[in-house]
Amino acid sequence: MCETPETENGPDREAPDDRHTDVESVRRFREDHGLARIIDVHTHFMPKRVMDKVWAYFDSAGPLTGVVWPIQYRHDEDVRLDRLRSYGVQAFTSMIYPHKPDMAAWLNQWSVEFAARNPDCLHTSTFYPEPSAPGYVADALAAGARVFKSHIQVGDYDPNDPLLDEVWGQLEDAGVPVVIHCGSGPAPGRFTGPDRIEKLMARYPRLRLIVAHMGMPEYSAFLDLAVRHASVMLDTTMAFTDFIGEMGPSDPADTRRLRDLGDRILFGSDFPNIPYPYIHALDAVARLDLGDEWIRGVCHDNAARLFAL
Repeated sequence: MCETPETENGPDREAPDDRHTDVESVRRFREDHGLARIIDVHTHFMPKRVMDKVWAYFDSAGPLTGVVWPIQYRHDEDVRLDRLRSYGVQAFTSMIYPHKPDMAAWLNQWSVEFAARNPDCLHTSTFYPEPSAPGYVADALAAGARVFKSHIQVGDYDPNDPLLDEVWGQLEDAGVPVVIHCGSGPAPGRFTGPDRIEKLMARYPRLRLIVAHMGMPEYSAFLDLAVRHASVMLDTTMAFTDFIGEMGPSDPADTRRLRDLGDRILFGSDFPNIPYPYIHALDAVARLDLGDEWIRGVCHDNAARLFAL
């Protein structure tokens, strides 16, 4: 279902010049680095009432963020879709995630409909540790899900919960990637951190995990994990940006390691829930100074291979 446009003074209203400047900055980035298109593996589209609650949480500077977090792209769904396409984004995701039982299956059904309306969206599904999870994950795979989202911090669950054993097994066998928020930033959760993910990979060594936010702030430990497990990837979402700054500083030594793992680093933006323009997410990747070929891999080619686009 498409969202109803806001009122005349609502958040979907934007000065044409502002939109032009925003889109043009991304076009110039693509031109400067030889990028025909971009693939963004970490974008959020949700049912309107869920997105509204997510935005309200950010507005309140809740404990899982702990900082003032103004939403840059607080627009109607159709406006947000148009903006991504105007940037030259070839494919994107609809990162959905439950924070309680009996929510994931409903979100997955919404996502089926959203992906059907928007074929450039990589059909995204999710799960939660509950007895029904294996069944609705099997249904999602049968419906064509191409990526899943696991949010250890918001969901407040252990990825090694026995209720998820069959889920991980299905996803490993299907070879469908899982974007997993498992790092302890911007605020630690009871089950965040690399140790539990190391244990998970020991149990399911072929599982395709995409560690969200580069595992912020435990960058080094999650890079080590990727070195040990060839099926582990990382997305750049919010990492290296000015906004993160001291909340998740990176070690220059880790930056050098990114070159060696270049084919397993994927661009993610967290659009629309970012407190800065989209171009800054791209510039943050470019200023690592790892070269245009590396940038093209991160911003397009690696994800194109992963999702056979």
